[in-house]
Amino acid sequence: MDTVTPFVLLSAILFALGLTGVLVRRNALMIFMSIELMLNSANLAFVAFARQWGRLDGQMFVFFIMTVAAAEVAVGLALIVTIFRARRSTNVDDLAQLKG
Repeated sequence: MDTVTPFVLLSAILFALGLTGVLVRRNALMIFMSIELMLNSANLAFVAFARQWGRLDGQMFVFFIMTVAAAEVAVGLALIVTIFRARRSTNVDDLAQLKG
């Protein structure tokens, strides 16, 4: 068994859990956390493959993904808090009524 196989397997399991959370949950915060879990699973796979091949490209991608995730947290949480203040709910089914 490769040294990378357990990490990629863990990454796939985490990604599947995140995808299940996005598809099943109706709470915006839980969907948001599931997306973060999917991003972190991609980071794990990038680092594992970068270590196997002895290159730093995967780790550079991880820094870019972390930057995007930080921006997503800032904007996403601000939107969720604003919507909660207006609607008193973070249920995504209730948010469908916001269409113009």
